[in-house]
Parts: sequence; C-alpha cells; structure tokens
Amino acid sequence: MTKSELVDKLVEVNGILSRKESEAIISIVFDSMCEALKSGEKVEIRGFGSFTIRDREAREARNPKSGEIVKIASKKTPFFKTGKELRERVNNL
Repeated sequence: MTKSELVDKLVEVNGILSRKESEAIISIVFDSMCEALKSGEKVEIRGFGSFTIRDREAREARNPKSGEIVKIASKKTPFFKTGKELRERVNNL
C-alpha cells in the first residue's frame, strides 16, 4: 500500500474528510514520527508495532565489482518491531 492509497482509504472510510485534509493528516502523522525518531524517541503504535533507532558501527566492506576495500561510516538506521496483534492478524488470514 502506498501513501496515496492510504489517503484514498481514509477518504473512503471516513466520508467527512476531503482528500486534501486526509493528505494533511497522514503527512502530519508521518512527519511527527520522523521527528520523534530523529530526536532519539521510540515511536509505539499499540497493536501495530514500534519504531526505534539503532546505531550501526563504522566498518570496512568490499566493493564487489572492483574488490577494493571501502570504509563505511557509522550511521543510525530505523528499526521496526511488529506488535503481537499485527503478527496474529497477518498469520491468521
């Protein structure tokens, strides 16, 4: 499902909100989640899952084409852990 499909679903299910209002709501939700993760907070959506940031250490890797060793800097990556309810809903289709 894409962001635009999510907007369409929100408009369809709600009936009161316009497409533009639905887009604004979804953008606010996603932007708020991104800002929370950037500031180091955990984002938890009960029944769905939680997002956290994990630190990846600097490392050396090999370019598969040339075989040259490249240094990869440390970085932060988002990590998603599914909630129990989501796992059960997906497995019990």
